[in-house]
Amino acid sequence: MVALPDIEPVSRESTAAVIARQLRDAIMTGALPPGTQLGETDLAARFQVSRGPLREAMQHLVSEGLLRSERHRGLFVIDLEPADVFDIYLARSAVERAALLCAFRGDREAVAAALEQNVADMAAAADDPAALSEADLRFHEALINASGSKRLVRMARTLLIETRMCLTLLQSTYQGVEDRLEEHTRIIEALRSGDEETALHLLDAHMEDAISRLLPGRSLRNGVAAGE
Repeated sequence: MVALPDIEPVSRESTAAVIARQLRDAIMTGALPPGTQLGETDLAARFQVSRGPLREAMQHLVSEGLLRSERHRGLFVIDLEPADVFDIYLARSAVERAALLCAFRGDREAVAAALEQNVADMAAAADDPAALSEADLRFHEALINASGSKRLVRMARTLLIETRMCLTLLQSTYQGVEDRLEEHTRIIEALRSGDEETALHLLDAHMEDAISRLLPGRSLRNGVAAGE
């Protein structure tokens, strides 16, 4: 066989998948803010593609719930209303509880070590809100990936993107990074020690704390505003 050292493997990722990934990232980071209208002509020119793969990519994001379609108007990045934020954390709580239980059935030390690296990344990014949010999400993504469940991973994918859309508001409610680091570290400690009940309690409290900061008066425990 003739040696071809400069030839790289052909990517199997379709054009539509590449576009969808880049749009997904732009929505997650806020480069495409909530409510932004996506124009086919402009995006096709920016991606330098025909409208076919662009439409396919955008339909993927519609099915994922990241874009909404308005008749005669086009496609828009979703707006997260208070009910949406509540629902995101309600669903995340269920998914991450299941993932944490799976972690207890597997190699707890390996999972704990991986999560510790994410906490270290959070500490290193204390002065960079965007990097801190990314490291925070990687902690939860790593926990879900450690479950070994393809379906939990798939369910979490859109939830974590939607969570990233909430984090700009959430991080403004913290006085410093210490509280966030402690919440995550205590979950790791409970996992490492094999204390399943405490770990689940800490995860629930972590989600509850986020909701109380984002939606004062709301609680995941009862699903209604305090006092109702």
